Amino acid sequence: MYRLFAALDIPDDVGEALQVISKKVDGASWRPIENYHITLGFFGEMDGTIAEDLDHELARIDATQMQIRLKSAGWFGASEPHSLWAGVEPNEALNRLAANCLRAARRVGLATEKRAYRPHVTLAYCHGTTLHDAMSFAQKHALLNIGPFWADRFHLYSSWSGKNASRYVSEAEYPLGPVRNVSDLHSGNQNQSE
Repeated sequence: MYRLFAALDIPDDVGEALQVISKKVDGASWRPIENYHITLGFFGEMDGTIAEDLDHELARIDATQMQIRLKSAGWFGASEPHSLWAGVEPNEALNRLAANCLRAARRVGLATEKRAYRPHVTLAYCHGTTLHDAMSFAQKHALLNIGPFWADRFHLYSSWSGKNASRYVSEAEYPLGPVRNVSDLHSGNQNQSE
């Protein structure tokens, strides 16, 4: 069985900049730099046949390269924080790519997330972090602004749980096409087919 998700990877220099803010929050278990990514779609566990079908559908997505900028910071878990994150500046092209990944999953019979897509980079999982500490982290890094950086491919990752941490392995990568016109570069627009 595979536990799979689609994501954009984070360049090393961006990861290093995120590591600078990844400290001094009680109860936070900080993610290693190699685990940083922007999830496009989480697909859950499946057998090899479904994984192959999903790979085929993801490979059919036609999308262009895009620029990504990380902005702000926050937490998930409302009054009981369970993770800290760096946000992603609103990006129409990224939203469409994520929507196409979920449509690909549905075409192979997988159930998909019903929540609205909220792109982010998970920096830490929280174990007993107080709401006050999470709010302090978010306020301290509210003006976070890293990038832009180019996303020129996305990956199908498998997730493997270890004794101390999860490990993500790229099972397939899907190149994003060149920007088709100048307006695509500035507006984040891209054409996609299913």
